Amino acid sequence: MNLLDQVLNNRVLISGLVAWALAQILKAAIYTAINKKFEPRRLVGDGGMPSGHSATVSAVAFSSALSYGLSSFQFAISAILAVIVMHDAMGVRLETGKQSKLLNKMTMAINEMNSEVYFEEKLKEFVGHTPSQVLAGGALGAVIALLMS
Repeated sequence: MNLLDQVLNNRVLISGLVAWALAQILKAAIYTAINKKFEPRRLVGDGGMPSGHSATVSAVAFSSALSYGLSSFQFAISAILAVIVMHDAMGVRLETGKQSKLLNKMTMAINEMNSEVYFEEKLKEFVGHTPSQVLAGGALGAVIALLMS
């Protein structure tokens, strides 16, 4: 079996990639439905419902469990990685987004008050996830892994 066949037949890898792609498509669709406008960057961007990061790592962890068993090192590594990624999405990355939003508002106020000091670059506000966004991404990943097993 050649290298490309091995990659394409790697159920764990493919389930993670499919879960990420589906999460990003759903994220763009939900954003469009709520905001009444399509933003192409939502197809690859961070933040939003559902979490693409959570969908990816949970699909990999569930797929590893289904393919290699709960006692395998593959499941152990992917489960630990999933916990770290999902915790980080709700913690540090969510707080970073909140801080960016506040700093952007402060920057706009400074720009309006003082023409000598001008900040052009706007900080990225969509970087983290709420617990429900992480849970939805995790559930999506689990479903994808089950469907692909």
